[in-house]
Amino acid sequence: MSAAAPVWRARVFTLLPGVFPGPLGASLAGAALKKGIWVLETVDIRGFARDKHRTVDDAPFGGGPGMVMRPDVLAAAIDAAGARRAARMGG
Repeated sequence: MSAAAPVWRARVFTLLPGVFPGPLGASLAGAALKKGIWVLETVDIRGFARDKHRTVDDAPFGGGPGMVMRPDVLAAAIDAAGARRAARMGG
């Protein structure tokens, strides 16, 4: 493949960017990644948290077990990724 831009770009929003490419770096997908046919970009959601503890989750609205992602943090991560894409595309 020439030095042209990759054919495909995958963006993964994660709290654990260090685990990538993981299985995506193996087999045919891994070979294509090494050749630059596709690009894997990780976005560390925790980097968009606004408090000193970098909190990314909260109790579910209305109660109940478990935790849910905070929409303000996730929206900031998605918006930043979109702005990077727009800048890369020239717009």
